[in-house]
Amino acid sequence: MANKSRTSTPTPTQSWKSTWASWRAVLGPSLPRFQAVVGTLAGIVSIAGAALSLVQFARPANTGDLVTIVQAAGSRGSVTDATIEVLTPQNAIVATLTPDSTGRVTQELTEGVYVVRVSHPRYASEVRRVQVVPRQTVEIRASLQAGSSSPVKRAVSSGAGAVRRAFRF
Repeated sequence: MANKSRTSTPTPTQSWKSTWASWRAVLGPSLPRFQAVVGTLAGIVSIAGAALSLVQFARPANTGDLVTIVQAAGSRGSVTDATIEVLTPQNAIVATLTPDSTGRVTQELTEGVYVVRVSHPRYASEVRRVQVVPRQTVEIRASLQAGSSSPVKRAVSSGAGAVRRAFRF
């Protein structure tokens, strides 16, 4: 007898098994393992989110930020080597700061009134009085005028001016 070639159609059970085998190849070794990985990642993300939301409460409730931006008057150029002194109203130094490459510096301070003095040898000093409020940011923009902030040079200049006024010349 002649051999007849028959094509067999897969049974529903064989079809389901082949589909599951292809999904298993996509999902990895097992579905429960995949679910365990997804559950672990979800737990890590939720714990990290809770920790980040608590960071704001870790900061003391009676502090605020002082941001000082130092620029040369008449230009947008920053003065990076200026000295910024934060003082109490009784002239006690709280902090001495130097701005970054953009002319900006930030300092966390407790609530209260402060005197901020910005000085540079090539510019006249600028002094401001600020009130720091809890959980707020106070920003100062200091535009330094050309001149000297040296007390010796100011004394000599004002002394010479007084002599000129006295002798009227």
